[in-house]
Amino acid sequence: MLKINELVKRYEDGVLAIDRLNLKVEPGEIFVMLGANGAGKTTTVNLIFNLIQPSGGTIKIKGVDVAKNPLEARKRAAFVSEDVRLYGSFSPRQNLDFFARLSGRRRTPKQYDQVLHEVGLPEDSFRKRVSDFSKGMRQRLGIAVAILKDAELIVLDEPTSGLDPKGGREFLALLADLRSRGKAIFMTTHDIFRARKIADRVGIMSYGRLILNIDRSEFAETDLEQIYLKYIEEQSMDVERTSRAPKLDGWGGLPQ
Repeated sequence: MLKINELVKRYEDGVLAIDRLNLKVEPGEIFVMLGANGAGKTTTVNLIFNLIQPSGGTIKIKGVDVAKNPLEARKRAAFVSEDVRLYGSFSPRQNLDFFARLSGRRRTPKQYDQVLHEVGLPEDSFRKRVSDFSKGMRQRLGIAVAILKDAELIVLDEPTSGLDPKGGREFLALLADLRSRGKAIFMTTHDIFRARKIADRVGIMSYGRLILNIDRSEFAETDLEQIYLKYIEEQSMDVERTSRAPKLDGWGGLPQ
């Protein structure tokens, strides 16, 4: 479903944000990319949706090259960010109707309600203003938009950040349900504990490189937490050393 081949992103200031990234996410699979801030996770997401241009390599969504045919590729994918941006003065139904119109998939109020039930929003919230929703409820509504769009690839950037234990557990259950429907899910996070619970495969990114890519069968044999913390610590030490070093003209900082 998602295929990234030899992807490179170098910014104009010379910073290498993505360094020959290769990965696949198949239908019915959850791939979780772990990494500290600055590892290149968000840059990868921006490249998937053609918000920035790669310096080399390719990204394909169900065989469609993102750089060559971005509109066609986006039809097959949906994005749910850490802070889901919806229309706060609208109700969930109104938000779904707005985004359905944008994608050319307008439905009936009954169909909107069915999707809202699927993502676990309580019925008494269907007519409330979204500005009154908790973060977990907004995340669920973001997933509802993706379902309504019938996206085959769902990309999530730090979706569990700030969720309480109950909200996080319920959100992971929702992702598991989407996986059972054959959706391909690509998720970035630094939450290793929730990643281990839900992932079919886990990758660790550091300085734009995928330094580890293992599947669920290897989790028991690999001390994933220790490996991840090792790279986080090394990257933090590098950042600290850089902050103390003299600044050169044109230095653009670490990749975002």
